[in-house]
Amino acid sequence: MNPLPAIDWTHPGLAFWRRWGQPAQAGAMGTVHEGLQAVSAPPQPTFVPQSALPPDEPYEAFIHRTGRVPTRDNLHDFFNGLVWLAFPQAKRQMNRLQAAEIAARGIGPVRGRLRDAITLFDEHGAVLQAPPVLWAALQARDWRRAFVDLRPLWTGARLTVFGHALMEKLVAGQKSATAHLLLGPDPHDPSLPADDGCLSDALAADWLARKPFTPLPVAGVPGWHPGNANFCFYDDSEVFRPRRAADPEQPTTVRHAVMLEAGRGAPIFTASLPPTEKPT
Repeated sequence: MNPLPAIDWTHPGLAFWRRWGQPAQAGAMGTVHEGLQAVSAPPQPTFVPQSALPPDEPYEAFIHRTGRVPTRDNLHDFFNGLVWLAFPQAKRQMNRLQAAEIAARGIGPVRGRLRDAITLFDEHGAVLQAPPVLWAALQARDWRRAFVDLRPLWTGARLTVFGHALMEKLVAGQKSATAHLLLGPDPHDPSLPADDGCLSDALAADWLARKPFTPLPVAGVPGWHPGNANFCFYDDSEVFRPRRAADPEQPTTVRHAVMLEAGRGAPIFTASLPPTEKPT
């Protein structure tokens, strides 16, 4: 019996993943790791059952040491596996940074700034290629300008979901699902391509430690939610929250991301977070 629910691969946020997702889903008749492994080939990793992870070894350290990815039989880990298949260099870069931080600082009650930023992107991240004027509206959280006034510009934009928890929320149909866009280093055009090598290069420790993200409620993107054809859709201030004057450029943390979802009454997907840790 397939442990995965039905997935609408025609959704704009999931269509990019169909190439890997459909065959992996079809192959996951018994376990998720078997479905992922059936479509994996070097330089992609080896997927193993969660039971392969020693109880006294951190998840990220195990992956770094063995090149194997422990996988549970749920949608969360299935989507994580798809990201490993599509972006093996970027995922390895994040894993190297996580493992180095764990080796230096150990596992404690908080992750620290760098690991917090990596986890945020890993769970809720996305990359966007768009004109600078659209980026400016998004960073200002001027949602009506971004989604109504500048709506035609989305036709030429390319938004690629990276975070596996975010994909889970798309399947669940959450209006409140929020991507955290990784900004490129060019302040005038922070676009980043959905290219494994380029993304791996962008995920440098010093850059990530600055938490270079801006939030994007993905339901507002034209074509991503049937309701947004009616512009009253954007009047929902619980989803399309304005920037607070007292917090003009506050980088988003994992805790902030989780609080945003909780505040909207949405289910919180934290299945991959170790119980001994909490985000900063």
